[in-house]
Parts: sequence; structure tokens; C-alpha cells
Amino acid sequence: MPEISSICVYCGSQPGNHPAFQEAARILGKTMAKRNIRLVYGGGGMGIMGEISRAVTEHGGRVTGVIPKFLISKERGTMGAGDDDEDELGEVIVTRDMHERKTKMFELSQAFVALPGGIGTLEEVVEMLTWAQLGRHSYPVVFANVEGFWDPLIDLLSHMAESGFIHTRGRLKPLVVRDPAKIVEEILRA
Repeated sequence: MPEISSICVYCGSQPGNHPAFQEAARILGKTMAKRNIRLVYGGGGMGIMGEISRAVTEHGGRVTGVIPKFLISKERGTMGAGDDDEDELGEVIVTRDMHERKTKMFELSQAFVALPGGIGTLEEVVEMLTWAQLGRHSYPVVFANVEGFWDPLIDLLSHMAESGFIHTRGRLKPLVVRDPAKIVEEILRA
């Protein structure tokens, strides 16, 4: 596996209803900055996305946000409206659509973390699990299981495996980490 210089973090554009979700983003962002690991994320300035991006930049780290043009005003407001721009949330790469966004985020990263989030977060991390199962990558995939947020999905993945629907179970070994301060350490150890 190549050296980990960038981690893609999938997370909500909303703050969620538990303060631990935003705190986890701040802790992970600070940890990444201190280890000189670039944050690759969905480019939003609000919710958990904004928290992790600000935490990385506030601690001297590097950030690359990848956002489709149609989401700029919704998730960034007036910030970073130009293509391949840079602002207070770091470098911004503007894509045509969600498919290009996900491909670009994948190309820029050597590990993937899912903080709490909604349907988009779920879809993105499940795609990385699918690509791992298909042998497209062997990078670590981490569920930041803050306050047990990902427990239902982890149970579902176990159920799918036990039911015979995960055909390459050896390739599908997501890491489940409850303490956000230990996520980077677990990735580097994987």
C-alpha cells in the first residue's frame, strides 16, 4: 500500500443532532493536520463537512474540497465559486457532476473515513466498500462509529455476509473505530 498522504472523509453537510458528531470532525481534522495528511472531502462549508475542513486548516493542514458545480451555492454559499479555486476552506476542485466528484475524491486518496452523515455519506462509503470487494482498491475504509452511529450498517453488512451475498469477504474488512482520535492511527496501522 502506498504511503498515506491524503484521506477522503465522507460526512454530513448538516451538523446532526448530537454534539459528539461535530466534535469527532474537529478531533479527526486536528489529528490529520498534525500528521500532515491532506483532507479530501466533499467541499461543503456547513455541517460536519465545514467542521472538519476548518479543523484541518486551523491546525495548519491541507484541504482539498471536491464539489459539483450545482452544489456550490447550497453547500458552500458564496465561498469558492471558481473552478480549482482556493479559499479559507482550502483548495476547491469543481466537477460537472456527482460521478466525476466521487472519482476525483477516490483518485486523490489512500484511505476513506465515514463520519456520521446522511444518504450521500452512506452512498459514498458503500461505493468504496463495493470497489474494495471488486478489487479496485485495497485502501482502508473506516466507519467512525461515533455514539454507535454506524451500528445498523455494520449489522447489515454482517447479515449480508452471513446470508452469502458478500462473495469476497476477505476484501471487505472495514475498520470500525469509535474514538475519532484513533482513526488516523488505525489507518496507518492497517
